[in-house]
Amino acid sequence: MWDYSDKVKEHFFSPRNSGAMADANAVGDVGSINCGDALRLMLKVDPDSETIVDARFQTFGCGSAIASSSALTEIIKGMTLDDALKVSNQDIADYLDGLPPEKMHCSVMGREALQAAVANYRGEAWQDDHEEGALICKCFAVDAVLIEETVRANGLATVEDVIHYTKAGGGCSSCHEGIEEILAKVLAERGESFVPHAVELKEAARPGQVEPSGRLNNLQRIKRIEAILDAIRPQLKRDHGDIELVDVDGKTIYVNMIGACSGCQMEAQTLQGIQTRLIEDLGEFVKVVPSRAGSYSRAACHV
Repeated sequence: MWDYSDKVKEHFFSPRNSGAMADANAVGDVGSINCGDALRLMLKVDPDSETIVDARFQTFGCGSAIASSSALTEIIKGMTLDDALKVSNQDIADYLDGLPPEKMHCSVMGREALQAAVANYRGEAWQDDHEEGALICKCFAVDAVLIEETVRANGLATVEDVIHYTKAGGGCSSCHEGIEEILAKVLAERGESFVPHAVELKEAARPGQVEPSGRLNNLQRIKRIEAILDAIRPQLKRDHGDIELVDVDGKTIYVNMIGACSGCQMEAQTLQGIQTRLIEDLGEFVKVVPSRAGSYSRAACHV
């Protein structure tokens, strides 16, 4: 589905500095396996000069997460901690010759891990525990501070942008109103106005799609969903898998993963990719849910 640069592929298939570090004196843990991505960044810091002598990582996540972690360790080795803290998520993406918009959250996770590791070394408090009311996206445990910082640092302007860079809002979509409030605040600081539902308006403007004034009826919508799944299906079949539409209930789309895609190690990531594709093509936020659990397989399917 996504167009990866040769450098992303290189750092995914042959990651640099992967594995544990026994003598690390700075460790940063971010993310959660329950949310689909987790990263441990380990640094060996020279206490006299605060220079990063070595850096290693352990990542649970997609290929972009592995590549971003690998790139980060290569970038910061030899830097002082203060210089390393100036590395942005865009620097990580640029080092990899770009990341698909849907995968920019992987570079943001790397930047967070670096901040956490430096704080750990300096004995400072850095944790992703959230104060009461500060948690915006419960699906992926993303707080208002991270969303606001990421919107400012990357010039984001839509809910779709926030999903791509932080994953916030990419699950049940109940937090979209909170995300819109943050966008409105930051855009106002830039002298810009936030247009609610910008994703729907942008996608509706694509050739061949229905304008906002002419919404799809239920039958048209289901046919559209089936057409999108048909476009994805060849990629799944290359990995000996398939997908079947089971039901559509409002914003929830129920599917069955078939063959090698049923219960494979990458099933959650595949469903997330399919959900993103449906959001983009339908011009509305939807949630893709497996209708039943499949048996586990060692095969992997990729979208």
